[in-house]
Amino acid sequence: MRPQYNVRRPGYRGQRPPYRQAGRGNGMYRSVRSGGSVLAAIRANANRMPDAGAVADEAYIPQHQFNDFAISQALKDNIAAKGYVTPTPIQDQAIPAILAGRDLIGIANTGTGKTAAFLVPLIEKIVQDKNQRALIVTPTRELALQIGQELREFSRGLGVRWAMIIGGAGMWRQKQDIRAGAHVVIGTPGRLKDMIGERVLSMSQFRNVVLDEADRMVDIGFINDIKYFISLLPQARQSLFFSATISGKVSEVLAQFVKDPVTVSVGKQDAARGIAQSIVQVTNGKKKIEYLHDLLNQEGFDKVLIFGRTKWGVEKLASELVTRGFKAGAIHGNKRQSQRQRTLMQFKQNEISILLATDVASRGLDIEDVSHVINYDLPESYDDYIHRIGRTGRANKTGTALTFVD
Repeated sequence: MRPQYNVRRPGYRGQRPPYRQAGRGNGMYRSVRSGGSVLAAIRANANRMPDAGAVADEAYIPQHQFNDFAISQALKDNIAAKGYVTPTPIQDQAIPAILAGRDLIGIANTGTGKTAAFLVPLIEKIVQDKNQRALIVTPTRELALQIGQELREFSRGLGVRWAMIIGGAGMWRQKQDIRAGAHVVIGTPGRLKDMIGERVLSMSQFRNVVLDEADRMVDIGFINDIKYFISLLPQARQSLFFSATISGKVSEVLAQFVKDPVTVSVGKQDAARGIAQSIVQVTNGKKKIEYLHDLLNQEGFDKVLIFGRTKWGVEKLASELVTRGFKAGAIHGNKRQSQRQRTLMQFKQNEISILLATDVASRGLDIEDVSHVINYDLPESYDDYIHRIGRTGRANKTGTALTFVD
């Protein structure tokens, strides 16, 4: 059932919602100026609604509980303090393999628990041998910070030191953290390359290396940097590779990185199964901003993530929404890291109800209870579309994704 238009601001004249399911009404398949192949794929799913069992996990019988893993009791206590009892499929399969010293290929979407899948065994290795060093490379600052938060909670009281090496933050503190003997370095490619160039960071010390969301790093254009990092790593190392997909250039990285790996593949069948997907058809000369304004006035649009294509466009749209009385904020590459983190925290704590983002800035976002994802601009690829809409319908909840087409 479609949501009804309810007036929530004085002077607003209610009308029917401007979005329709694909295949209903006329004119839904008119041509667009760009993104034709992406649009065709989106339209193929645009009448899709989650059914009664859509958000249940695929039938999987875990072989372990967290208490079963060969890890220290202090680490088990930290895991229990987070409320973790039964591992997710990737945790259940990856943790024993990593503890056994095997290289690993983890094919998993975001939201499957892969961060804990590599952090738990890496922390255990460091607890047992404080000479161990681990490097975790991620595509974006937000994902790096998310991993850092998880690392802090899992390693509480275990004497594990770590450094966050990302752009948009002061380098002096980052250099100090490295020089203080960080056991774990979490970083984005650009800043890691800076540290290597200044001879602050030596890749030869890392015998445990994680490439997280490798496909995203390739998409963003970091493939040469990743190959450069691999060329500097010691031959004797444990290599952990996580990616939602493996094809093309990602395979080039993979071939250079792992040796005799264990492959764990989970959660790749249907990343959007719990998400209702519809198209917003912009017609009759009405501006997109007016359609968006009308949508955001509706009941149920409680926590909305809006994606735009450019930094300038996202910032302009956020300013326009604030002018119209909405509580909105934006994150993009031109914002300082402190600004991005402050805006994200405001969104997480419901101080603002609308967050606007570019694709690059959104990588690794894990925000609870996002009710709607709106693609104000078409994504560059269908993979980007899946990544965007996957910010809603998380943790076995349903969500709604709307895509504007003009």
